[in-house]
Amino acid sequence: MLRTHFHSKGSAVADAMLEKLRRRLADWTPERVGTLMFVRDGNRLLLIRKKRGHGAGRINAPGGKVEPDESPVQCAMRETLEEVGVRVVKAVRMAELRFVEQADEQWLGHVFVASRYEGVPKETAEATPFWFPIDAIPYDQMWEDDRLWLPPMLAGRFVQGAFLFEGGKLVAHEFTAVSPHPRC
Repeated sequence: MLRTHFHSKGSAVADAMLEKLRRRLADWTPERVGTLMFVRDGNRLLLIRKKRGHGAGRINAPGGKVEPDESPVQCAMRETLEEVGVRVVKAVRMAELRFVEQADEQWLGHVFVASRYEGVPKETAEATPFWFPIDAIPYDQMWEDDRLWLPPMLAGRFVQGAFLFEGGKLVAHEFTAVSPHPRC
């Protein structure tokens, strides 16, 4: 099993931020648990432009907050249906991410990939869907951390990571991408 570790080490400032992230994780508890569902169709990826709520205006995958009576995969499937009208048939959990914000809510994210789905994506009050070629994902319109963990995940590696944000800006990160996926 191949494990690759990525972190924001290098300069004295980056090292200090990485140490700050590690200290914060020692007693970290999420306030919110959320999901993302990346629907894949060959070399295309279904993404959305979020119209409202957390991440409004950004490109991301369908997803949302886990309700008390549902599992993360149930949440991701429900949110995908609500946001773009696509029913996911089968999904695989491919990432577990901790979003550590200095002055905002703490999020634990479960990320899924699905290649079996039913329906045609449609615009809703929540989101505008787009198919993007995997080699043309618009990272400049997404969350800063996406460009770090999304490529290894789309390459079939399971990602576990933590990302420290200050005022919505990524200041440190640390994650591991395991190949092959532990369930494969």
